[in-house]
Amino acid sequence: MSSDPILNDPLAEDIRDKIISDPAKLLEDKDIMRALVVANEKTQGEGSGGNIIDLRGIAMERLESRLDRLEDTHRNVIAAAYENLAGTNQIHRAILRMMDATQFEPFLRDLRGEVSDILRVDAVRLVLESAKPDDDPAVARLGDVLSVAEPGFVDDYILQGRSSSARQVTLRQVRTNDIEIFGDKAEYIRSEACLRLDLGTGRLPGMLVFGAEDPHQFTPQQGTDLLTFFAGVFERVMRRWLS
Repeated sequence: MSSDPILNDPLAEDIRDKIISDPAKLLEDKDIMRALVVANEKTQGEGSGGNIIDLRGIAMERLESRLDRLEDTHRNVIAAAYENLAGTNQIHRAILRMMDATQFEPFLRDLRGEVSDILRVDAVRLVLESAKPDDDPAVARLGDVLSVAEPGFVDDYILQGRSSSARQVTLRQVRTNDIEIFGDKAEYIRSEACLRLDLGTGRLPGMLVFGAEDPHQFTPQQGTDLLTFFAGVFERVMRRWLS
């Protein structure tokens, strides 16, 4: 039986078991690793034979691994920042172009034209709910960008049978042949952004829909802050035109 007090100490045995069960925690603690490296170097200096673990090498490997992870995180943060900046610039340019219009019809045509080009979407549709059929000739002329729907259509389209309330911005991947929304491009649309519009007191809601052929352009995992801002500006512009 060994007379070494450390080997016979139940606390030391408990610590040993904890280290063996999760050695990664020990290697992640820089103070412990520093103390072990110093102790290891002293042991090497005393010539303790071939039973020597290169703790400095282990520590360096851990530091290099940590540095690699930090560099990956740094690159990801920078890429996300540039992407967010590019998205912000897109939204700002689209809003400025949208606000250039001085008449309602050019405003809607710009929405389908230059505004959609700036936002890099393949289809745009503005849906306005109405309690009675609208025979306004302007609606017929703008049929490629404007639709009039029955009350309740907007929430039904956004929720698609779910019982929750419609969010202001809904992003999702789709596979649809709904020509009422996307016209002759419907079969090619693979993702969409639905912007629910509050058009003011006493008015039924509306919806602005962006469609993209890229299935990854609009997905539920993406942030909606920029499109929420765009929807807020669009609501205010529409209230002005409708008043």
